[in-house]
Amino acid sequence: MSDQTPWIGRPLRRREDLRFLRGEGRYIDDIVLPRMVYLAVVRSPVAHARLRSIDVTAARRARGVVAAVTARDLAGRLGALPFNTPEGGTVAPAPHPVLADGTVRYAGEPVAAVAAEGPEEALDAAGLVTAAYDALPAVVDPHDALRGAVRVHEGIGDNVLLRWRRTSGDVDGALRSAGHIVRGRFRIPRLVAAPMEARGAVAAYDRGTDLLTVWCSTQDPHRPLAQLSRVLRRPEDRIRIIVPDVGGAFGAKGSAAPEAALAAILAIDLGRPVKWVEARRDNFLAAYQGRGMDAEVELGLDPDGRILALRARLLADLGAYLYPATPTVPVTAAMLLTGAYAIPAADVELLGVATNKVPTGPYRGAGRPEACYIIERMVDLAADELGLDPAEVRRRNLIPSDRMPYRTPLGFVYDSGDYARALAEAQRLLGYEAWRAEQRRARTDGRLLGVGVALYVERAGTGLWESAAVTVTPDGRVVVRPGSTPQGQGHETTFAQIAADALGVEPGAITVEHGDSAVVPRGVGTFGSRSTTVGGSALVVALEQIRDKATRIAAHLLEAAPEDLRRDGGRFAVRGTPARAVTFREVAAAAYQPGRLPREIELGLTATATFALPGPVFPSGAYGAVVEVARETGEVRILRLVAVDDAGRIINPLLAEGQVIGAAVQGIGAALVEEAVYDEAGQLLTATFMDYGLPRAAHAPHVESAFLETRSPLNPLGAKGIGEAGSIATPAAVVNAIVDALAPLGVRDLELPVTPQKLWRLIGRSS
Repeated sequence: MSDQTPWIGRPLRRREDLRFLRGEGRYIDDIVLPRMVYLAVVRSPVAHARLRSIDVTAARRARGVVAAVTARDLAGRLGALPFNTPEGGTVAPAPHPVLADGTVRYAGEPVAAVAAEGPEEALDAAGLVTAAYDALPAVVDPHDALRGAVRVHEGIGDNVLLRWRRTSGDVDGALRSAGHIVRGRFRIPRLVAAPMEARGAVAAYDRGTDLLTVWCSTQDPHRPLAQLSRVLRRPEDRIRIIVPDVGGAFGAKGSAAPEAALAAILAIDLGRPVKWVEARRDNFLAAYQGRGMDAEVELGLDPDGRILALRARLLADLGAYLYPATPTVPVTAAMLLTGAYAIPAADVELLGVATNKVPTGPYRGAGRPEACYIIERMVDLAADELGLDPAEVRRRNLIPSDRMPYRTPLGFVYDSGDYARALAEAQRLLGYEAWRAEQRRARTDGRLLGVGVALYVERAGTGLWESAAVTVTPDGRVVVRPGSTPQGQGHETTFAQIAADALGVEPGAITVEHGDSAVVPRGVGTFGSRSTTVGGSALVVALEQIRDKATRIAAHLLEAAPEDLRRDGGRFAVRGTPARAVTFREVAAAAYQPGRLPREIELGLTATATFALPGPVFPSGAYGAVVEVARETGEVRILRLVAVDDAGRIINPLLAEGQVIGAAVQGIGAALVEEAVYDEAGQLLTATFMDYGLPRAAHAPHVESAFLETRSPLNPLGAKGIGEAGSIATPAAVVNAIVDALAPLGVRDLELPVTPQKLWRLIGRSS
């Protein structure tokens, strides 16, 4: 068989984009079903209170209303959303309820719901719901929460929902003997995912078949299926989840929303379809947020700048409740805290506390940006302490490529990587030495020019297994059904390239179907840069089955042994006799004709497969930034941003580069403008786009992207994932560059986000 790969590695344009450009996408709000009603959710206006009473009488009497419910109306019928317990951690039970019952714990928490004939009628009726709240003190600072003066949950006196600690090596001894001790304190604020399309669901119930169908704006059908099964106390085979086009997710649509469960239970009760589409303000208030971590860190170094030990205490702001992946994110940050460095001893303790805020969950990077920011800022602080170039300190401490696979002191096993080469390439692309020379000239003129670098290692392949199915029709069309579901990543193009290579056909002959639990009944989904690595590998396994069966059918048709055949594109030919050949299409037709098949071969040409990783894969890379800070305004201008990523084997470099650029702009937003701000009463002050800063076109510099390739030995594609990379390393590289620019003013650190106002005040005080 030929090993040529004419499609993998080619920068094909995304074929799915055409329907979006034509306005032919179909999103949740485009779904209209006969007799459909509309759901409006009533939310708590206070962050912490006893819900003394709630009255929906007036709402039920309002025009067009068909139902109005509170927690009491649904008592005993619904469970809470499940949550994960990370390995090595302990978690206190604080699941998110569907509707608040007795106590509300964050502003925006659902307390009632109204269904009506039209969306305006539902909103009007929701305004008629009255509730009496007995206010309780709110706690919004995680350090205050840890002191326990205000209890978010009655039975959890210190508000600690998550505990995790891991120690390896003689940390105390290494720190005592260190020639230099460097300390840093960091606050990483909460961020809002702000997808173009907010959350939503449409639920319809068929009483005759007892089947509940739920269309969700979510990242995959499989996790919401399992979660809604638990909440609704309904067997999974009696629920069908369909994911239409999704207008962005970034991790924030990984869990079934409580409001989706409300739509589902009301659809069952009413016998009518129920639609819930979230308003933008509700998305700010009630969709889980990302990040939210404070850190105190010590690094011990020898006189030559080699890191001997790391000690860290992490405090994660988890919010009022636990969504399924809430505990997983901070543990990921904790386990990646040694980054790309050969640190022999580490002690990391993590506490996750409850506050009167919306819960946190995965947001692009999901723990990796926090870890990267902390360790990369610490290395820059160490370089400042030692009087060494930051890139040189990194070079002295990077894990050598010949030590791969490498077990970190915190328990991860890095599968592959060449961190020194990534750093060297990033410096070359950036023009590192030339910018250092320019910086020296700029400082003589009083200009604030800075250069920053950052390396990252991230865990990908979370979930570890995935499914895929392939069907070849009698006319030679190939239908691929992966367990992964896209929200803009380009899966229809990527998976078509993989299938086209394996079967020797054109990508145009491949149809990719996804996002329906009735079509792909088992799978995991799209998150954590896992789709190509795990989902693509499952597809490879299924395609190998198809190719093996097709070869045996071709051999039978050609009256030859399978091992005597050679695949040349879409043809099977007998070696040495190229004229004796059959096309893939002819083989597909024969597969459905019993008279043309030997007895031992089953009719049809289909395959279903799963693939399981033996452990996570670890993409890595190095980023570099050059910035200039305006003395007069504090504005940061990014003069140069380069990204060098090792994602293993790249299926489509054009799509991979797009992932890097998009994530890098999100990383710039995290560095410069984004922060979810609450007041002392637990009210979100940044609840609209007028108040919450998102990166704009003016913030987006040209990103020069390059790829290294150290293939993962853990999957047949050698892939490692690229979707998170830019969001991980960009904040650290940009902030390192800004601190470097302000070094002549005596600045050693800055608090995120590094806004012009903060910098203007700092420059004014230092001048």
